[in-house]
Amino acid sequence: MPATRASLLAPEADGGVRLGLWVAALALPVLGLVLLLAAPDADVQWEHHPSHFWLVLAAGLTSAALAFSTSGVALRRSDARLYLVSLAFLSAAGFLGLHALSTPGVLLDGPNQGFAIATPIGLFISGLFAAASALPLRPERAGAVMRHAKLLRGFLLGAMAAWAAVSLLSVPPLDDPTPVERAGGALVAVAGAALVLYALAAARYLVMVLHSGSPILLGVTSAWVLLAEASISVAFGRNWHASWWEWHLLMLVAFGAIAVAARREDAEERFSDLYLDHTAAGTREVSVLFADLAGFTSFSEGRQPREVSEMLNAYFEVAIPPIVREHGGEIDRLIGDAIMATWGTRGDQPDHAERAVNAAAALQTETARLAAEHPDWPRFRAAVNTGEALVGVVGAESGRSYTVIGDTVNVAARLESRAPTGGVVVGGGTLRAVPGLRATSLGEIEVKGKLERVDAYLLELRS
Repeated sequence: MPATRASLLAPEADGGVRLGLWVAALALPVLGLVLLLAAPDADVQWEHHPSHFWLVLAAGLTSAALAFSTSGVALRRSDARLYLVSLAFLSAAGFLGLHALSTPGVLLDGPNQGFAIATPIGLFISGLFAAASALPLRPERAGAVMRHAKLLRGFLLGAMAAWAAVSLLSVPPLDDPTPVERAGGALVAVAGAALVLYALAAARYLVMVLHSGSPILLGVTSAWVLLAEASISVAFGRNWHASWWEWHLLMLVAFGAIAVAARREDAEERFSDLYLDHTAAGTREVSVLFADLAGFTSFSEGRQPREVSEMLNAYFEVAIPPIVREHGGEIDRLIGDAIMATWGTRGDQPDHAERAVNAAAALQTETARLAAEHPDWPRFRAAVNTGEALVGVVGAESGRSYTVIGDTVNVAARLESRAPTGGVVVGGGTLRAVPGLRATSLGEIEVKGKLERVDAYLLELRS
């Protein structure tokens, strides 16, 4: 890992100074709250409804954007930690939105108790997900989270919709139109529980920051600390006073810190430092498809670049990516006239070999149709191989990518070079993984870089 990343908060001389400055910066809001509570005259009142609405809405929208971006990556990589973090953002965003709507003159003429207390409830639920994401999620538990991912999100969205309905209907005990000056009783307990949850999450994430020096992990840790402080302010701040405005600002800064940290990372894998260990670098059984154009070099000679580009676009935009995605695969890379696609990288496709074979066959069928309309176009040759491979993040800084590496991948590339034009060659692992697969043995073939020969089979394509 590059020194600049590792030394971000490293326990060395320079790293110790940075750590001290970081702690001091995050402690300032708590110090400010204590001073305001100790000197009530300094806790000035400022009731400005438009400022309240836009401040809370900005925090909610920032949190919602983070929820959307992290959940998409989490589902694509099947990473439970990142998905739980996305649910923390989503719950905060939803309840912050409800709180924004409680501003008099926006949705209702007067204050609404249910909308007004949505924030401490949202902070508590968000804290549950934050603390859960900090737990040591072994593959079995992580798999259970991802199997129920849609159910968890549906339950959360349903809870927020139910809270909005109950608030609008003024169902007891949310029927008191008198706004509370400050939280008390049950709400203090809820805020206290949220404080504990965020503190646990922050402590766990700080350990990861000190180990990796990751900016995105530092941003998430800072957010958990700021949300913990917001929970304190919710419990003790007075409506429309400086101590009350403080927790609104804390939440905006919390989500803004993550957004800024994420924006500075490479877009492809900007949240990869949040991945669980077995997501970032795990061994799984996968199927790999390689395909490239036989005779591409000779076709390109003497032709205008535009003609070559039109041919490639027809294959890669119209035929190949849609076929791969239709069969549940992922495009790992497109290099010139070649494609590499993978199945089973998330560990949730027991039939990955069959999917890959069907995709390879469909690829040849569809590209044959395009080539028939253009007899001078080159044709693809393809191969599928199945076996264990290392799946995870490879590279550093802006060069990081999520890919598969290992002998299974290398053999797939070598098998593809042995495939006939318009044909598909499969390895022995693929043949064994797909019962009833119709293929003709090519015998054992030599593979560059391997001492032992490998079995190869030519797939019988349906006309």
